[in-house]
Amino acid sequence: MASMLYHEGNREFQHQFDSRRLADRLEERLARTKFSDDDRSFVESCIYFFLATADASGRPDCSFKGGPPGFVKVTGPSELAFPDYDGNGMFKSIGNLAVNPHVGLLFIAMHGNPKRLRINGSARIDRDDPLLAGTVGAQLIIRVKVDVIFPNCPRYIPAMTLTEPSVYVPTAGVAPVEPAWKGFDAFRDVVPPRRDVRSE
Repeated sequence: MASMLYHEGNREFQHQFDSRRLADRLEERLARTKFSDDDRSFVESCIYFFLATADASGRPDCSFKGGPPGFVKVTGPSELAFPDYDGNGMFKSIGNLAVNPHVGLLFIAMHGNPKRLRINGSARIDRDDPLLAGTVGAQLIIRVKVDVIFPNCPRYIPAMTLTEPSVYVPTAGVAPVEPAWKGFDAFRDVVPPRRDVRSE
């Protein structure tokens, strides 16, 4: 049976370090294609995650995505959705998704009870998604069809304290706060006007 997690590169090192049986047991016991209730609760409670994408040639990029609790929604047994907010205008992640739908998402709690959850799948960008109207600050919605969900050991996560959320997180009825760098002389003349994407 084909592995959901491993390819020949992984297998080569598993053989070198005699860890193939352990790797196979981990996949057998932990890897899944559908969200559990605990997965859903964790994902929807997160205020950030890391998104790995690659361009058409396979060159990688990794991005931090943040928002209020619930900004990522589990929308089906094997699907989640998250918004694209106003950023620096580079569209590195979105541009990659337009040419290569494969994604890796890492949800991680570094405060309270440390926890990690990896999700690999394929993404699509939607400018007319039904979630768009009800998601404060969203420019686009990205939906991810899950290939595999895999919880990760949290042992190397440091103990940290969350002090306050970002002032830049979109909030209903509140004018967005612009980052200072957009007013710097080097950028001011090329910053496009912000589209009104607030949901009241």
